[in-house]
Amino acid sequence: MQSLLRALFLVFILTAPVRAEIQKEYIILSGGPSLHEWEKFKSAPHDRWWGNFIRAARVRIEQLRKEHGPAARITWLVYRPGYVRRGQREDKTDLISNIISVRDKYGVNLIFFDQAAQVVNYLNSGQPRGEVKIANFEFYGHSNKTCFMFDYSNEIDSASKVWLHESDLKKIHRGLFTRDALVKSWGCHTGESMSKAWRQATGKKMIGAIGKTDYAYGHLRGWIPALSSGARWGG
Repeated sequence: MQSLLRALFLVFILTAPVRAEIQKEYIILSGGPSLHEWEKFKSAPHDRWWGNFIRAARVRIEQLRKEHGPAARITWLVYRPGYVRRGQREDKTDLISNIISVRDKYGVNLIFFDQAAQVVNYLNSGQPRGEVKIANFEFYGHSNKTCFMFDYSNEIDSASKVWLHESDLKKIHRGLFTRDALVKSWGCHTGESMSKAWRQATGKKMIGAIGKTDYAYGHLRGWIPALSSGARWGG
């Protein structure tokens, strides 16, 4: 009897389907810069340099590539209209080509988007999520306590027409992330409300700033955004 049971167990092991190994994806999200025409007269103008959210993302992409190797699946979502508008109206250069050069250098999957729904759609189904889980999701851009503002002060002074609000987070499916996924917003104030909404919607912690973040003088910090005075990380 024991011999029969062992034989049956061996047959089960040999014929059981092999579960595919879960793959990991590392996602970086970059919002767009403001325009000088809206910001130049403010006491603390935003985005004197167009590349705040691009250079910081580039540094992070380089870190991920070094840490996880040349085969790592890295996807970079960039809000295209903001860079087209800034390049054409103020910098008088093709900023999109500069962004594409980062893609080519680091071998990432670069996806330009125009609407917030495209970001949600990519998270949900940009990859077969039963096989490819999100191990890293980081946002570089303007934000307030309840939303990522992809075009803040780019089309309308001190306002945004394209954003991902915390009330939209329920559209993100559960089960997209690895157990130990890193989720972090490098924008201002998201740790004050949006981080809680993110956890409720996805089941994952999102690190966010309680207070403001600062991209100014990034070259002095290796282009890593800093917390402003009195701010701290929460989530």
